[in-house]
Amino acid sequence: MSVLDELYREILLDHYQSPRNFGVLPQATRQAGGMNPSCGDQVEVMVLLEGDTIADIRFQGQGCAISTASASLMTEAVKGKKVAEALELSRKFQAMVVEGAPPDPTLGDLLALQGVAKLPARVKCATLAWHALEEALR
Repeated sequence: MSVLDELYREILLDHYQSPRNFGVLPQATRQAGGMNPSCGDQVEVMVLLEGDTIADIRFQGQGCAISTASASLMTEAVKGKKVAEALELSRKFQAMVVEGAPPDPTLGDLLALQGVAKLPARVKCATLAWHALEEALR
């Protein structure tokens, strides 16, 4: 295993074991949820918009390590961003994971999930929270 693979593995494990922004956001202005029927992963994403900026974001639900880590990494990546920036980040992330597009360096720690593109059964796990985010922002 390369040093980079090991680093990515550590990032994913850390976000699975200690998910960031996990819990209810009572003052949410938008929310949406999703479920992956093939494995039972469930997520609800809650967003507090101030103008067109994501002032706060939380998620709750239950899922596998990839689903939970992806949701946690997503909340960190989009908090404080404009809606358009968050949607563009979602597009880049999904291109990498779903289509196997070359990783975009602007994805930062989200690059830890690039290997999911080689695991078709896990793509839905990695994109579940992102689909909920997009629905909440539209």
